[in-house]
Amino acid sequence: MPKNKKPVPRKPTPDNEPDSDALAQALADLALEVAEGEEGDPETAAAREEELLVAVRKALRKKRDEVLYGAIELARFTDPQACRLLRAHVGEQAATLHIRREGEPELEIDAFLIPLFVQSTGGLVAQENFVDDEAYEALAASFKAHELDSPQAKVALVRHAYDLAEIDHVSYSGLQELLREAAAGLSSRKPLAAPLLEASIRGWTGEPVAPDETAMELRFLLGFSLKKGGDPFYAVPKDEIGADVYFADRMRRYRAWTERVAPLVRRSLAADPERLGVDFLYQDLFFGAKEQGVSELTMLGTLSEINTLLNAKELAADRVRAVVAPQDAGDHIALRVNLYALDGGPPWGGVVKATDLAADLGAEVDELCDALGTLGIDDVYTADGFDEHGHAEGAQPYPPG
Repeated sequence: MPKNKKPVPRKPTPDNEPDSDALAQALADLALEVAEGEEGDPETAAAREEELLVAVRKALRKKRDEVLYGAIELARFTDPQACRLLRAHVGEQAATLHIRREGEPELEIDAFLIPLFVQSTGGLVAQENFVDDEAYEALAASFKAHELDSPQAKVALVRHAYDLAEIDHVSYSGLQELLREAAAGLSSRKPLAAPLLEASIRGWTGEPVAPDETAMELRFLLGFSLKKGGDPFYAVPKDEIGADVYFADRMRRYRAWTERVAPLVRRSLAADPERLGVDFLYQDLFFGAKEQGVSELTMLGTLSEINTLLNAKELAADRVRAVVAPQDAGDHIALRVNLYALDGGPPWGGVVKATDLAADLGAEVDELCDALGTLGIDDVYTADGFDEHGHAEGAQPYPPG
């Protein structure tokens, strides 16, 4: 009789794969439990949050981006706080990789972004991007030299200023792969190829800028920081006062760094650095910094529309009243700004700013009201909404007295 052969394991079929929709729903439900339990028993809340982190790490490890993005989308329509919590955890875990090797100390590598708003006449030129070797080397060394990173860390700065479309192409699991590649390069004594990093530099998109046109463009500097786990340089004090002092000191160092390196950044972005102006947003982990940049870009667009409206109506900013109120825009919430004469009457016009359903609406209103002051509009009100004729309902002066 022939010997029985060992059965060959069957390759998993799509039917045998875990259901992405079910996993996404479970993750969204868990995020909701964590968000709702933050004011309950601390030990139970901590245990549930750790369970959430484990689930997020597992999805990242298995490259289940569809689960992570799906869970965030489900949470967006379920509970704004749960969505913000889940998105923050996913973004933080995706931008951090822990490396454990037997007999060696644990290492951690983070991916960070620095959003930049670059003002110029004629716009940025791709061919001039990071061609100044001396400026690049000095900029890359500045993170440790000016105490943004530990003296024991290894920091790499990508020699490219990414536009938003390029950053958008980096997924959660894609960033984890970039971290692995960067960690290998920073740990090696000889240069290693970095095909994934090279592929992430897809080239800038967007409409060309006329030579005499003023442009404001968003760019991102991407870097990687490899350090030993538990490096005291990065340890945030557990008490509230100590943590506040830590972050205030970190902000002070960052602001000082931006002043010192601004000339290097301009040299890295243009052959004629004097034609550029650069404004820095705060350095953060990859997805947090991306969110910062997008939010600021949206706000600048809204302010530009309001300024255009003022100019079209030949209105001085200090002679109008602005009222900010939410309005239902279907699948998202919008904030509308109506402009009026100081003594009342129908609105002269208005501008709508789209807002994420998961956003903290109160914080969004505060941010927009504060931003109106940069245009010179000091007479600002908030309201519950507008009637069919554009008149504010439940208007209150901002800030409240």
